[in-house]
Amino acid sequence: MNQYWKNFLLNQKAHFESEMSITFPTISDSSPDNTLYPLAHLAILKIAGNDAAQFLQGQITCNVNDITETQSSPGALCTPQGRAIATFLLAKTADGFLMVLPKESLDTVQNRLKRYILRAAVTLTDYSEALCLIGLVQTKTDQTKGQDHALFSTSQQDNLSIHLSTSEDRLLIITEVDHAITLWSDYVNNQGFLPTASEQWRYLDMLSGLPWLTTETSEEFIPQMLNLDQLGGISYNKGCYTGQEIVARTHYLGKAKKALCLAECISPLIPAPNSGILNSSGLTTEASTKVLMAIRSPVRTETEENSVKMLIVLQLAEHDTYNLMLNDNHQTPVTLLTRPL
Repeated sequence: MNQYWKNFLLNQKAHFESEMSITFPTISDSSPDNTLYPLAHLAILKIAGNDAAQFLQGQITCNVNDITETQSSPGALCTPQGRAIATFLLAKTADGFLMVLPKESLDTVQNRLKRYILRAAVTLTDYSEALCLIGLVQTKTDQTKGQDHALFSTSQQDNLSIHLSTSEDRLLIITEVDHAITLWSDYVNNQGFLPTASEQWRYLDMLSGLPWLTTETSEEFIPQMLNLDQLGGISYNKGCYTGQEIVARTHYLGKAKKALCLAECISPLIPAPNSGILNSSGLTTEASTKVLMAIRSPVRTETEENSVKMLIVLQLAEHDTYNLMLNDNHQTPVTLLTRPL
């Protein structure tokens, strides 16, 4: 994180629980309508050069030719065996591409891509210090109601903004440090926005079904298991890329036996990424349901003080019947909030 940006946030009463987790003083127990989030847990990798588009086209699951300065895309970088190493959002700028991905995935992705550059005119640069990432959620006004945006549509003026919802104004903003400070100050001081913990942005991403991978879940799942195809992050007609044979075969033969679902449990402990979930017979195998990410619900009630929401990679069952529980001492029940598509 840029030091000037960090110092500014500290002056705004931000508390850095770690380099990737930022909180602010609690003002109320309710969920405010207009909120801002500093996204220190995400990094930015810039891919530039005359061969950047062609190079990326041969490495990632989404169709780079469909990405424009007004349309971004999710995607994945895969192993030759079709396992997703990392997931990302890819945006196009006038001089290249910006890949937004979890900070813990940055070095792995950058080093993996470097292997394939060879003589291509491509540069890979960590832009996490040069640019800031801000999350914004705002209520629709009378003027903006009905003006829905295409998912992952992008606007570029003083900053690059990616729409992460079609029905509400939830934006991922990428901008230079000076403008980030100006923007934050205006939203907070003049428009009444509330600075909010970065963990709550991750919670919103989870509710939206954005499948961010961690070190624990890297190379565990093929992209279809993460519902990337449902999000438009897999192209089946773009040609070859690393891992394409397995990804395409899974699609055309209909062999994806897992799907990403939102689930919930009531537990004092938060399940770890890639931890197993038991089936009704109490058995777990390598092919069983796994936790992708889990976060404590930010708004809690007396009856749901320990509510945890999770994205789980669900082992599909015959007859669509599931009786799931955590692999803990209490075999805590797990409830599906969304069903497999």
